[in-house]
Amino acid sequence: MEAARELGVELTVASEQPSTLEQVNPTGLLTLDFDQPERAADAVRVFATQHPVNGVVGVDDKTAIVAAAVATKLRLRGNPLHAAIAASDKYLQRELLARAAVPVPRFILRSLEDDPATIAKSITYPCVLKPVRLSASRGVIRADNAQAFVTAHGRLKSILAEPETAMACGERARQYLVEEFIPGFEVALEGLVIDRRLHVLAIFDKPDPLDGPFFEETIYVTPSTVPAGLQAAIADCADRAVRALGIIEGPIHAELRYNERGAWLIELAARPIGGRCSAVLRFGAGDLGLGAGVTLEEIIVRHALGMPIPSLQRERQAAGVMMIPIPRAGILQEVRGVAQAKAVPLVEDVQITAHRGERLIPFPEGSRYPGFIFARGETPGLVEAALRDAHHRLEFVFD
Repeated sequence: MEAARELGVELTVASEQPSTLEQVNPTGLLTLDFDQPERAADAVRVFATQHPVNGVVGVDDKTAIVAAAVATKLRLRGNPLHAAIAASDKYLQRELLARAAVPVPRFILRSLEDDPATIAKSITYPCVLKPVRLSASRGVIRADNAQAFVTAHGRLKSILAEPETAMACGERARQYLVEEFIPGFEVALEGLVIDRRLHVLAIFDKPDPLDGPFFEETIYVTPSTVPAGLQAAIADCADRAVRALGIIEGPIHAELRYNERGAWLIELAARPIGGRCSAVLRFGAGDLGLGAGVTLEEIIVRHALGMPIPSLQRERQAAGVMMIPIPRAGILQEVRGVAQAKAVPLVEDVQITAHRGERLIPFPEGSRYPGFIFARGETPGLVEAALRDAHHRLEFVFD
C-alpha cells in the first residue's frame, strides 16, 4: 500500500473477509473467494467493468494463485495459473523440478493415514518430513532414525489436524512429503522474472546452521559471501527451476542449499519474501538520484503495471534482518530491552509484531515470528554482529 502511495497508483486491496468499509470505499476494497481462484477472477472481471484494473499482485502463496487467475482472465502481466499452483504445492513442484533435472532432494508423497512405523522401516536417514502446502518452515521436521520418524509423524499429524490449517492445505491436508536431508549451507534468493527471464535481486546468506530437527530461520544477510562462481551456480539452479515451473512474470523467493555436490533447490515460491523482511532491500540507493533507494514493493508494483523500473541493482551497503526466534511457548507479557537494542550501532529498527496477551508457539507448530531486527553497514560481518548484539539485549517476559 505504501509503494502504491509513493508511485501515485490507485490501489484496490482484495481480501477474503468482507470489510464494513467496502461500501464507503468501493474502489479501494474488494472481497474475493481465495479458495476459488477462477470465481475470484470472474468477480474481478465484473469489478473491472466499472473500475479498470491495470495490474495485479499476489503477496503470499494463496493470493499468488488468485493473482495468476486474475491476470489470465483480464490479460494482465502475470503467471499462468498452473505455474502459480505448482509453486505453492511442494509435491507438484518437486515432480516438475525432478522431471526437468533440477537438483532437488529425493522425495516421496505419503498419507498421514498410513502406518508411520511401517514407512519408517523403508526410509533412508536422515530425512525430512514436510507438509505439502504450509510455509515458513511450519511442520518441517528432521528425523535421524525410525523412532524419530514416528515421533515427527505424530507432531506433523497434529499440526495438520488443526481446522484452520486443514482448510488452508485443502486436499493436501492428509498428505506429507518425506525428503532426503541435504547437508550444507543455505541461502535465500530474491528475484524478479521479467518476460521469462530471472533477474537476481539479492542472495542472502543464512549464517545460523539449519540442520534441524526444526528449521526456524533467524538471520538473513546480503550481499552473500559465497564465492562468485558458486553464486552463479545458485542463480542458475533458481533460473532452471523458474523455467521448469513455467513462471514467466513477477517476484520469486527461493531457498537453496549448496555443498560439494553443487547447488540444490529446496523451495521456490512465486511471491516476494515474507513477513516484514523486504524492508532490508533497497535498490539504486545513491544512484540515479533515487535518494534512500527504491523498495522491493515499488519494483513489484512497477513491474505489474509495466512502468519503467529505475534500477534492479541493490544498494552498495550490506544489510540484514533477524527474524526474532520464539524463546519458548507461553502468553507474552512484555518485551524488554527494545530501546537498548535499537541503540546498537548499525541497527536501523527493531519491530516487535507480537502483542501483549498473545500466545507464542515455537516451531514447528508455530509459524509467526514475534518481531524483526534490521541493520545496515559496510560489511556482512558487521551487520550480522549488530543483529546478534541487538537480539541479546531483548528479553521476552511471559505470564
